Amino acid sequence: MPNTVLHTQGVCKSFGDHVALAPLDLEVEAGRIVGLLGPNGAGKTTLLRMVTGITRPDAGELRMWGQPHHRELLSRMGYLPEERGLYKSMRVAEQVLYFATLRGMPRPDAERELKAWFERLEVEGWWNREVADLSKGMAQKIQFIATVLHRPDFLILDEPFSGLDPINAALVRGEMLRLVQEHGTTLVLSTHDMGSVEALCDEVVLLHKGQKVLAGPTDAIREDARRGRIRLSMRGNLMAFVAELGARAELLSKTTRGEELGGAQAIHDLEIALPDDWPMPAFLAWAVGHAEVLEAVPLKLSMEEVFVQSVESVTP
Repeated sequence: MPNTVLHTQGVCKSFGDHVALAPLDLEVEAGRIVGLLGPNGAGKTTLLRMVTGITRPDAGELRMWGQPHHRELLSRMGYLPEERGLYKSMRVAEQVLYFATLRGMPRPDAERELKAWFERLEVEGWWNREVADLSKGMAQKIQFIATVLHRPDFLILDEPFSGLDPINAALVRGEMLRLVQEHGTTLVLSTHDMGSVEALCDEVVLLHKGQKVLAGPTDAIREDARRGRIRLSMRGNLMAFVAELGARAELLSKTTRGEELGGAQAIHDLEIALPDDWPMPAFLAWAVGHAEVLEAVPLKLSMEEVFVQSVESVTP
């Protein structure tokens, strides 16, 4: 596993009778951005706290950079937890520099890096302001800087876009990509912001009730989830079309446009899920024989749709 930063095998964790994380096998390769997804209580935070040494697994193997997990490896990590914490009475720059020296950065190097980060994230005027004066979004940018200032090899960000407006969220996303592209940083992103997952993540891992229910390259997962799903626009007798479609395929949704023009001119937009044994070309050949087909487009699901579909498929 020469390029593997994080490796878990059979890792599990329980709190009393509650199983927070079932035996989990996971690998994160160097230089990748991995989205860690799941509804509340899925086990994401439990996993991240084990990786950062806050808690230990009950069983299983947890390795970092090919070594059994130990505290000396923490200096190579950066962790932005969902629970925020800045000392309100300290000045902004002094606090970030304090965190940097705890990570072993010489003060002059930390000051030079911090000035560059303040410029990139557009917070130059806050160097000597008190933390108590920061807005929620501004505090989030400062904590992001504190997490990455020592140039960690492995970066864990838990809901990093919380409190950020769209402009600043885009600014932070750009800096995440820069860290990966210029410094080879490996990044695990835990978030409910599915737009950022689509924009950033090479791979995703979806946890639900402590178990891994989905994992793989982001594009491949979206493609697999949409397989056989099509958006069809047609004119014709909708009831007759749906009746002929029958049990061969699943009608997911339907809307009608232009009813005021008369039934013959109305356009029906359908979303259909085709079974594996009815390929799309064969379906379209069938459809044009039963209606006036105006458009047929394979659906590409958003990560939010994939997320909901995957969770619902394993929820009793």
